[in-house]
Order: sequence, then C-alpha cells, then structure tokens
Amino acid sequence: MAFSQGDDDRKAVRSHWRLQDLNFAGIDLTRIHERDDLFVLVCSASLIESGSGLYTRNLVHYFAKDLEICDWLRDHWEPEELQHGQALKAYIQHGWPEFDWNGAYVDFLEQYSKLCTADNLEPTRGQEMVARCVVEMGATTYYQALNSVCDEPVLRGLTWRIRNDELQHHGHFYRYFLKYQMQEPVGRLLVIAALWRRLAELRHSDTEIALRCATYWRFGERTVPSTFATIRREVFGLVSVRYPVKLALRMTLKPLALNPRFQRWVERPLALAVIVSRVMLR
Repeated sequence: MAFSQGDDDRKAVRSHWRLQDLNFAGIDLTRIHERDDLFVLVCSASLIESGSGLYTRNLVHYFAKDLEICDWLRDHWEPEELQHGQALKAYIQHGWPEFDWNGAYVDFLEQYSKLCTADNLEPTRGQEMVARCVVEMGATTYYQALNSVCDEPVLRGLTWRIRNDELQHHGHFYRYFLKYQMQEPVGRLLVIAALWRRLAELRHSDTEIALRCATYWRFGERTVPSTFATIRREVFGLVSVRYPVKLALRMTLKPLALNPRFQRWVERPLALAVIVSRVMLR
C-alpha cells in the first residue's frame, strides 16, 4: 500500500508561496545596514539552500527503489529548497548589492561537493529518514530563531515562510520513517545512533563552510582566523537568544516514540542542558 499524502500534497503545491509574493524593493535598508550578523546568517543560509540539488541526487539514488519518495524529493522537496535559496539570494542582492553572491556560491559549492557524498548517508533507509528529520528540525528552528531576532519586515515574512516549509518537510520525512519502521524496523538504539550522528554534524560540514564563505566574501582580507571565530560566536550567540529549544526537542525525540509522560519528563533536563551549552558557546 502506497504511503502517500495524495490530496494534501496537491493542495500544498497549489497554496505554496512564490517569489512574487515578496516585495524585495520594499526592504527597510535602515534596519539591516549595520547588521553584519544578520548578513552572515542570511547569506550562509542562502548558500546552503541553493546547494540542495547535490543532496537531492544522493537521496534519489539511495531511495531509487522507492518511486513514491523519489517523486516527492524531485517534485516537492528539491524545488522548495531551491526556492528558499533563490529568495534568500534575492534578499542579499537587494540588501547588500555590492556583495558578490555568485562568487561566494562557487566557493561554497566547490568545498561542499567534496563532503556531500552518498557515503555520508545512514546504513538503513529508516535511519536516513531519522537523519532527515534532524536536518529539518535544525532548519525549522534556525529560521524561527532568525525570524525572532530580526525586525526587518520583508526578512521576517521570508523566514517565517521558509520555517513553515521546513516544518512540513519534517512531517513528510517522519511519515516516511514510520513507513520504513513497518517494512524494515530498526530498534531505538539504532534510532538514537542516527540522531546522535546527525546532531553532531549540525554545526559543522555545510554550515561551517557556508559561514566561512559568507564571511570571507564579505570581509575579504580582514577575515583572519580570529576574526572569523569572533563573527561565528556572534552569529550563533544571536540565534541562541531566541532559539526554540522545546520545539527542537519535541521534533528530535519524535522518532523515538517515547511514552508522552516519559518524554515530558526528559524534555526539561535536556532543555536546560541545551540552554547551558549555548550560553557557554557564546
């Protein structure tokens, strides 16, 4: 029996936002002119989202025998991720027209393509869906936090649209995880292992490369290691201020299918640990 969203998918396509819905000419430049931290956060996100085609190819190859998932990846997930990249790029080009976005993207893609390989995918399809859930959790909470710390109206509207897309993507990957749990179940220990591996990578690989490229192409020769470390600390500190910890935990723990009472019991100490670790990283 096909595990399909059917009418829900078609409705989502019809109602999905378009680039034309955003008034880039109406950006309030006075609210972002001196905000190097916002620039780095938005630019690095634009680079990552614009490189989604690389990861899509890996996933389509990995799930080649599951036509339903491959169709969703190609027809829904990839176009929406690339649209995020296009919208964020357009925002950068309107807000900081002097910035060489194309040069930064070529630099990012050259480095990222060496890491974005099929070898980095999980050993089972179910575990890879768990990893996908973690990635979408990271994206959802990132854009929600970014939305909370910026006060420029166009950027707020854009980040909330992307946040909602990422939340929907998480729901799709989670449902596909449940599908594989019925076909080829994996135990909680293997689910935890997949969660742990992907969580450990969230602030490395593509994120680290994108931050470096955005910073270097913005500040050039001033980007010595100590300068980059300072900027990195500032941007993560900014997002951490309004980071939705509880939402992140709920999304992360969902594949474990914990008893609701037990999950509420473990969320509090985990939330405290996350908050403390973020404070220490600032």
